[in-house]
Amino acid sequence: MREIEAMREGRPRAHRQRSAWLSTITAAFAAAAFATVLAVFFAPVVAAAGTVAQPAAIGASTAAPANSASAVTVDPGEIRNWYNDPFFALSSAPDACPQPLGPRMTKAEADDDAHYRVERGTTCWLAHKCTKPNSYLYDADIATAVHEKFKGDASLAGTSVWITVQRRFVYAEGCAPAAFDRATLEHRLAAIPDVDKVFVHLRTDPHARPPYKTLPPVR
Repeated sequence: MREIEAMREGRPRAHRQRSAWLSTITAAFAAAAFATVLAVFFAPVVAAAGTVAQPAAIGASTAAPANSASAVTVDPGEIRNWYNDPFFALSSAPDACPQPLGPRMTKAEADDDAHYRVERGTTCWLAHKCTKPNSYLYDADIATAVHEKFKGDASLAGTSVWITVQRRFVYAEGCAPAAFDRATLEHRLAAIPDVDKVFVHLRTDPHARPPYKTLPPVR
């Protein structure tokens, strides 16, 4: 009888011990994931502060800084793609079209954006909508898929479209004829795996102001 009572008394204690163990493991995993995210998104900006970045490849990972050429002092007003977000031309018509600003920004803006990138990126994982710890980690694969899907696509004839991919959002910006079917472009981009949202901003009137941010004039 005493053995049975002892077993009954030990069950709650063992249960509490297992619960505490699981809580410890879960907390450790979350801390490790968050530390990884911090390393992924702060490293490019910190590393770039003393280097000259080379242009990133179409499918370049946002987790790695651009290759260094030489150590120099960074101009805080220099506009650059500090986080190596995928940014490339999907099509290029002969007619002039203002190039979008895309993911490029000043060093000060990049520093200011660092915390928000971590916060926005991890929201997807915390909401159990992403299997990767940060939504920005999907961007390189999405960019590669976009490039392959529209390579040599006749539907883009007469257009100049640039693509930016940030945290599973795809931005298509540039110029197109008035008859261009932007709804179909949006639908095709949205159908690419892991794409969350698509934004299409195209200028159809060559004399109108572009419906997107452009590079500032060279001083």
